[in-house]
Amino acid sequence: MTATITTTTTPMGRVTALGRAELTLLSRNTLAMLTALLLPVGMVAVMRPTIAQMDLEKTGLDVNAVSMSGGVGFVLLFVVYYNLVTVYVARREELVLKRLRTGEASDLEILVGTALPAVAVALVQCLVLIAAGTALLDLDMPERAELLVAAVALGLVLLTALAAASTVITRTVEMAQITTTPLLFLSLVGSGLIIPLETMPDALANVCRLLPMTPVLELVRAGWVGGVGAHDVLGALATALVWTGLAVFAVRRWFRWEPRR
Repeated sequence: MTATITTTTTPMGRVTALGRAELTLLSRNTLAMLTALLLPVGMVAVMRPTIAQMDLEKTGLDVNAVSMSGGVGFVLLFVVYYNLVTVYVARREELVLKRLRTGEASDLEILVGTALPAVAVALVQCLVLIAAGTALLDLDMPERAELLVAAVALGLVLLTALAAASTVITRTVEMAQITTTPLLFLSLVGSGLIIPLETMPDALANVCRLLPMTPVLELVRAGWVGGVGAHDVLGALATALVWTGLAVFAVRRWFRWEPRR
C-alpha cells in the first residue's frame, strides 16, 4: 500500500495565519500601535499651518487637498515602511524568520504574512482620511477613483518591498531609526507630501519626480482632484513600477533570513 501525503494548508491560509500572529504581536506593542495609529494624523496636523502659508494659487490645489493627499503619504511611509523595517529586523534577530522557513510557508508567504497587519492598518487609515476629507473638509469626491485606488495599492506594495530591502543595511531594530531616515527625509521634502512639486523650479521638480514616493503622491492627487493628463499618469505609473522592481530585486538578491553577525 502506498501512503498518500496530503497538505492541510493553503498559501492563503498560511499567509492569514502569519498575519494573525503578527497582528497579535502588534497589538501587544503599545508604542508601535500608537505610532501606526496616531503619527500620520499628528504629522498632518503639524504640517497643515506650514502648507497654509504656501502660495498654492498656481498649483490648482488648496490646503485641504495638499493636507489630505500628504496624509496618505504619511500613512504609507510610517505605518508601512518604517514600521515594517523594524518588524522584519526584529523577527530576523529573534530567529523567527529562520524558523518559519523550515515549515511549509514559502519566502514570499512569510514576507507577505508578516506585512499583512501593517498593510491592513494603513489601508483602513487611507480610507478614513479619504472619508474625513470629503465629509469634514468640504473636499469633493475623488475625480478618478480608479487612480486613487491604484495609487494606494501600488504604494502599499512599493513601501513593503522597500521596507524589506532596507533591512539589508539594518543590523538591529535600533538602527532602523538611522537607515530609514534617507527615504523618510527625501520623501517629506521632495515628494510633494508637504511642498507641491508645482511650487518648485522646473529642474528641481523633475529630479524630485524620480524619487520613490513622488509617483505615488502624484497618482493620489490625480485621483482625488483630477486635472492630470494620460502622459503624466503613465509616467508616474512607470516610475513607481521601476522602483518596485528594483526593491523586489534587492530583496531577492540580498535579503537576510538570519541575524547579522
